[in-house]
Amino acid sequence: MTTKRKIIGRLVPCRCFRGEEEIVSVLDYSHCGLQQVPKEVFNFERTLEELYLDANQIEELPKQLFNCQALRKLSIPDNDLSSLPTTIASLVNLRELDISKNGIQDFPENIKCCKCLTIIEASVNPVSKLPDGFTQLLNLTQLYLNDAFLEFLPANFGRLVKLRILELRENHLKTLPK
Repeated sequence: MTTKRKIIGRLVPCRCFRGEEEIVSVLDYSHCGLQQVPKEVFNFERTLEELYLDANQIEELPKQLFNCQALRKLSIPDNDLSSLPTTIASLVNLRELDISKNGIQDFPENIKCCKCLTIIEASVNPVSKLPDGFTQLLNLTQLYLNDAFLEFLPANFGRLVKLRILELRENHLKTLPK
C-alpha cells in the first residue's frame, strides 16, 4: 500500500509501518530561516513534485536537488541566490520556476533543456540578458522579468508563440526584436 502526503514546515522523519511506502509530493519550507536546502528533501527525490523554499537565506542550490526528476514546481523567491546552476537542465519535468527576488545575474544557456517550463517568475533580479537558448522554451506561457536590468531580448524571442503574459516593467530595454 502507498500513502501520499503533503508536508509543510519542518520535516519529521517518518517511520513507515506495515511495509507501506511513503510518497511525499509537496514540501514547503517557506519562511523557515534556512541557509541551505534541508537534506531531508533528498529522501523524496523520486516522488517530490513541488518544493517551496520561499523567503529564506539560501545562497546556493545543492547538486543533489537536481536529481529530483519528478519536480514540476520549484519556488525559491526571496533568497540569496546569485546564480542558477547549469544542473537545472536535468529538471526535464519542471513546469514552474519562481526565482524572483534573488541576486541572479543570468540564466544558464542550457535552461533550454527544461522544455516543459510554462511559467518563469524571475522579477527583481539583476538579469541583463537572456541566453539564446531561452527561446527554445516553446511551452512558455508566462514570463515575469520586472525590475531587472534587461537591455535586450534574444533576436528570435518571437519563437515563443505560446507566451500569453510577458511582463518586463522597469528594465533598460531600448528596442524589441521583430
